[in-house]
Amino acid sequence: MTTAPGTAFIYSERYQDFDYGPGHPLRNSRLALTHALCRAYGLLGLPTTRLIETRSATDAEVAFFHRADYLDVLRAADRGHLAPHLWQYGLGTADNPVFPGVYEWSLLTTGGSLQAMELVDSGQVDRAFSMAGGLHHAAAARASGFCYINDAAVIIKHLVRRGRRVAYVDIDAHHGDGVQFAFYDTDQVLTISIHESGETLFPGTGFVEEIGTGPGTGYSVNIPLLAGSDDVIFVWAMDQVVAPLLTAFRPDVVVTQLGADTHRTDPLTNLALTTDGFAEAVRRLRPLCRRWIALGGGGYHLENVPRSWTLAWAIMNEQAIPDELPAAFREELRRHGWSASRLGDAATAADPASREPAWRYVREQVRRLQQLVFPHHGL
Repeated sequence: MTTAPGTAFIYSERYQDFDYGPGHPLRNSRLALTHALCRAYGLLGLPTTRLIETRSATDAEVAFFHRADYLDVLRAADRGHLAPHLWQYGLGTADNPVFPGVYEWSLLTTGGSLQAMELVDSGQVDRAFSMAGGLHHAAAARASGFCYINDAAVIIKHLVRRGRRVAYVDIDAHHGDGVQFAFYDTDQVLTISIHESGETLFPGTGFVEEIGTGPGTGYSVNIPLLAGSDDVIFVWAMDQVVAPLLTAFRPDVVVTQLGADTHRTDPLTNLALTTDGFAEAVRRLRPLCRRWIALGGGGYHLENVPRSWTLAWAIMNEQAIPDELPAAFREELRRHGWSASRLGDAATAADPASREPAWRYVREQVRRLQQLVFPHHGL
């Protein structure tokens, strides 16, 4: 077996101190379940792996991307002081409720991503996973889509300040809008997002024509998919776009957002991937990421997220693990009313006629994208 490079897994039990509230789809228990499953497989005790306790980001670190007035309002809300213009900052909505510790939670998730960045950029490890991160919708002065602090944008800003060329690849079912628009006018950051089309899913952006502006023209890349697109379509689209662009761009660091909400049973999205398809997408990324910072992201079915992210972590460490879930973890799932017994779930054979519209759509999107974007990269 190939010797894995040094890796770091960023985690804290403190994640469970925060709760978006009853009925909210984002459950922090998915992080504890993923940690438990990785540990049950022995993936946190590998000779080349470091398990790192998450630290909180500082006010100054997040202010490098986020606007001061927004951070002031978010801090005040955390203390129970609700500004009358809260809604102007996207706060106090059903998606982005003001819950106890909301600012502290945001600093903690961002701190983990900053730790992953520092470890990779300094060469202490080649690959790091901050699964609580990947909160890709927040803008500089607005919360959005369950995201208050955009940890991906924060760490990329810090990397750009250091002179790094950064590629950001987002495989969440939702478009990575907050990250795209943070770097829309620069050629030092290449953002690639493959997602369900904004015609059917929040945030309603991420169309092929969004290619950047000024020096950044050609450095924002979007692959929208029809609802119902499956493993084969998703991986084909990645192969056509991600590999050639990353090879041409030659980034110093690759940041990936590994949202697990592309699964066919996710309650908030409409794609049709399996955990096997998700794993294959991550496997395609591995040889393209010499220095790799992986973040979490979406995922709203608590049976799927730990399986998907455990597969991702195993791939990052070049480890083969048994498909059958460890008995103790299966029992934990049963206590929650879930029944998964394996990491993988077999794809249901699609009727060719029903799949054809999704195929036609993605082929046309990729063709147009290649015409619009590839010439900017000498392709």
